[in-house]
Amino acid sequence: MKRYFMAGLCIVLALSLGAIFYGAWLNERGEYQITRRMEERRLTLHGAKAVVRPLSPHISVNAINLYSNDMADSVALVEGRIVKSLAPKGTFVRRGDPIFILENENIPLLIQEAESNILQAQANLRKAENNYTRYQILKANDATSAQQFDDAEASYFSAQSNLEVAEAKLAQLRVQESRQQVVAPIDGKVLVLYRQQGAYVQGGTSLALVGDFTYLYFTAPVHDEDARHLMIGQEAELVFQSKDFKKVYGTDYAAGNLGSRQTFTAVIAQITPQLSEPAAMRNILWQVDNRSGLLEPQTYGGVTFQSKRSHSALTVPLAAMADNANTSVFVVADDGTIKRRSVHTGANDGTYIEVLSGLSEGEVVVTSGMEGLTDGAHAEIVMDDTDAKGGAAR
Repeated sequence: MKRYFMAGLCIVLALSLGAIFYGAWLNERGEYQITRRMEERRLTLHGAKAVVRPLSPHISVNAINLYSNDMADSVALVEGRIVKSLAPKGTFVRRGDPIFILENENIPLLIQEAESNILQAQANLRKAENNYTRYQILKANDATSAQQFDDAEASYFSAQSNLEVAEAKLAQLRVQESRQQVVAPIDGKVLVLYRQQGAYVQGGTSLALVGDFTYLYFTAPVHDEDARHLMIGQEAELVFQSKDFKKVYGTDYAAGNLGSRQTFTAVIAQITPQLSEPAAMRNILWQVDNRSGLLEPQTYGGVTFQSKRSHSALTVPLAAMADNANTSVFVVADDGTIKRRSVHTGANDGTYIEVLSGLSEGEVVVTSGMEGLTDGAHAEIVMDDTDAKGGAAR
């Protein structure tokens, strides 16, 4: 009986061990098959070849600050109340044209007092002159003392001086009277009115901003690698966000507002430091043609500019960039395997980006489906680059 029990137990143990080993074998075989299938699985991705093509750099900036070289404030030179505003915003004025009329109630009273003082000084001078002439005759006839003659002469010269002082005071008041007209300091358009009719202002207060805004300027920092493709006099096309324009059709400007289709021509006026000097960053001074009158000296956001001059460069589509910093791509090997590679990039034109190092002409890069893509994956690449030859690469 014991013998049968032991034999049964051995059989049960053998079957259990067999089942365990069989299960492990099945599990390992399944994982092997899954791994093999994954390795043999081919993704269908789009790709493009790195090719040399003309590239016109396209730069987007968050904001630019436009300013004018011909811009000045019209300043009140005396205190007073604004009684007239003669040049509304947008009016073109010449240097010396009145923009505001001020009224200082004290100036007419002071002028009247000064005129009275002049009349009094003139009367005193005539009296002193007559007295001096009389003493000159008496002195010639030895009929007066030297002291009396000297007193008459001193009184005459003092009366002359008093009249000159009174006339200078009146002239000064006349100047202050004329300064009640606040005039344009330069030729240009009235851009801003800081005060309105009825306001009381102190001398030295800025009342209006006047300038010639035919050409505006801004500076933009550029990496040396991008600056190397720029030169003084080079033109670019600027595009502004339409929401920044508040001027509309039906104005007296040379062009209407075309919104997002409105473009402006900018010319490089200066590069600092010069390209002959070593520098990591350079400031580019741009001159913007604003003869349409649509732009104003202020900050504009979301501006892009496209160079009108191109240079030959090795490029790939911007869509091939695997990171936001544009420093890596996925390269397709001849056997269809994918490998991530670091690259050094330069300028872009909004569609293609310049590759300075890390890729060779003709190499294929992935342009779609890069999320979750890892080194060693196999892919079937559908070429979408118009410069590529052939329909697909494996």
